[in-house]
Amino acid sequence: MLLQQIINGIVIGSVYALTAMGATLIYGIMRILDIANAGAYVAGAYIGFYIYSSTHNLLLTFICSMAVTGMIGVLIHKFLYGPILAKPHILPIIPLITSVGLFTLTGDLVRLICGAGTKAYNADLGFSAIHLGKVVLAPEWLLVLFLTVLLFLVLWFVLNRTKMGLAWKATAEDPEIARAMGINTNSATALSYIIGYSFAAAAGMMVGMLYNSITPALGETPSYKMLAIIVLGGLGNPAGTVVAGLVIGLAETLISVYMGSFIPKDSIAFIVLILVLLIKPSGLMSKKTA
Repeated sequence: MLLQQIINGIVIGSVYALTAMGATLIYGIMRILDIANAGAYVAGAYIGFYIYSSTHNLLLTFICSMAVTGMIGVLIHKFLYGPILAKPHILPIIPLITSVGLFTLTGDLVRLICGAGTKAYNADLGFSAIHLGKVVLAPEWLLVLFLTVLLFLVLWFVLNRTKMGLAWKATAEDPEIARAMGINTNSATALSYIIGYSFAAAAGMMVGMLYNSITPALGETPSYKMLAIIVLGGLGNPAGTVVAGLVIGLAETLISVYMGSFIPKDSIAFIVLILVLLIKPSGLMSKKTA
């Protein structure tokens, strides 16, 4: 049924957008593609798994995992990216290579510490599926949709209604002028990492609950789809990232269902990216504001 598949695509697209949001915010500030954000996706999923296994409290699980992962992001910037970018005449490829290495390291550490096997969340969401005629809304889908909308509303409020959000926008527009105007650009950068890594952690937990399984390789597919989404949405554009995530989620779902295995599912994101960029090279939304 078409409506059912559209809902499926929106759910998947929401998770994609949430995963890519961190890399979008970080690119907006630092002009680097942070592949390690996909590592936060994995780390957050595992941190959430152990917290939920101990407490069976869903709200506490999301809050603690997002907070811990967000602080890890701040530490990574302070002790890794910050010193690298402070070097004179640094090549833009260096931070990218560093982020790829950090992402690989994260997966290997998770494998060594938590084991290589699959772990199941077995989350009790406390409510049952909703049936609307032939359309079925599973509890996990409802959780993903609710939390995604909630987190994006929080992001919109932070970026548009707080001084820190305005500082982020000013720094993303022109860091030199922002500093000259007395804006604390370091705090704006820290905001990118806190929000970005915590959102990735939330996405990792959502996927773990959606499919009831997590593995150390959980971030491999999101790591490259994330690149397609942030380019498609217009580099550094939070609103464009949301739109691009939904477009790719819907495209993957509908094409996979109605065209079968004729086009490999994981290649659809890049096919959509190429087609859009041929028409609009700047992406769907090139303006860097929320």
